[in-house]
Amino acid sequence: MAHVDDKRVARVLDALEAQHPGAQLLVNDPWSIYYLTGFYADMFERFCGVLLARGAEPVILVNALHQLPEYDNARVAYHTDTDIVADAIAREVDPTKPLGIDTVMRSGFLMPLMERHAASEFFLGDFAVTAARTHKDAAEQELMRASSAANDAVMADAIKLVHEGVTEREIADQMLGLYRKHDCEGFSFPPIVSFGANAGDPHHEPDDTVLKRGDVVLFDIGGRHRNYCSDMTRTFFWGEPDEETARIYDIVRRANEAAEALIAPGVRMCDLDRAARNVIEDAGYGQYFTHRLGHSIGLQDHEPGDVSLVNEQVVEPGMTFSIEPGIYLPGHTGVRIEDLALVNENGVEILNAYPHDPLRLD
Repeated sequence: MAHVDDKRVARVLDALEAQHPGAQLLVNDPWSIYYLTGFYADMFERFCGVLLARGAEPVILVNALHQLPEYDNARVAYHTDTDIVADAIAREVDPTKPLGIDTVMRSGFLMPLMERHAASEFFLGDFAVTAARTHKDAAEQELMRASSAANDAVMADAIKLVHEGVTEREIADQMLGLYRKHDCEGFSFPPIVSFGANAGDPHHEPDDTVLKRGDVVLFDIGGRHRNYCSDMTRTFFWGEPDEETARIYDIVRRANEAAEALIAPGVRMCDLDRAARNVIEDAGYGQYFTHRLGHSIGLQDHEPGDVSLVNEQVVEPGMTFSIEPGIYLPGHTGVRIEDLALVNENGVEILNAYPHDPLRLD
C-alpha cells in the first residue's frame, strides 16, 4: 500500500497557511507530485495533480491510464480521456476557498476552472512546495550524498576516455554507460564536454571537435541516483596550457573556494556570489564571469532558488545548491569549477570529493 508523506504535506500546508490562511493548493508539477506521493509520470497533454487542504486528506487526480496503488492516507480520483477534465477537477475543489496553483499548470486546464468559478479566487501557490523542497530532509540528504559520490566516480572514469584524436561527441556518447555503471538511472542533464575554445561557451554542446595539444578539457556532468540529481564541473589540461589559461584556472579555483568557505546558516546567497565574483573581478576578469554563481538542486538539476547577486535569501540548513564560478574567453578558452554544497547546522558539507587541483590528462 502506498503512502503520501505526511510530514512533507504538513510543511507545504504550513507554508501555504502562512500567506493564504484557509486556502487549498493544487500541485501540478510532476516532481513536486513525486516529492509528496512517490508517484512520477510524464503526463504530456493529460492532467495529474494533488489537491491539498488543511483538515482534508490529499486527493490525487490522475488519468485512469495510470493505475496507482491504493494509498492508506490519500484518495485517488480518476478521470478518463472521455471526461471533461475541468469538471473532474472542479468536483474535488472547494468553491468557497481560494485555490493556489503552480507555475507549470497549463492554461488549458486553469482557464476552464476559472470560467467555472471552481474556487473563490486563484493565486500562484507553488511557493509553498518550493519552501518545503528547498530544505532537504535526512533521507533526501543521504540521496544527495550518494548521487554526488556516484558523480565523483563517473568523473574519474570519464577522464580515462580522453586521448589523442578523440572528439567531444565520442566521449559524450559513452557517458550514459558510466552513469549506469555507478548505479544511476541516467543523466540529470545532457553532459557538457568542451575542448579548447569551446570551453569559452558555458553551455557548449558536444560536437565533432577533435582534441589537440594545449586544449583545456571541460566536463560539466551530472547523474540521477534514485531520482536525486548531481552536478559537477572540472576543467583539465591536455598538454601544457598557455600562460593565461593557467592563470584563469587558479583564479577560478580561488573564487570557488572563497565562496565555499563562507557558506553557513545566516549568510545571504548574494554574499556568496559576491565573494566569488570579487576574486574574479580583482584579477581583471569580471566581464568574463557571465552567469550567477549557482543554482538550487535536488529532484531537478535546476530547482527554484539560486546563488546570485540579486538573491538576498538567507542560507538555511538543508539547502543544496551549486557553487560554480567560471571565466570564459570567447574563441580562446574557458574554465569552470563546480561543487554541490549541502548546508548543515554548523556550516557546509561539500558533496564532491573530486579535487580542484589542476590536472594534465596526457
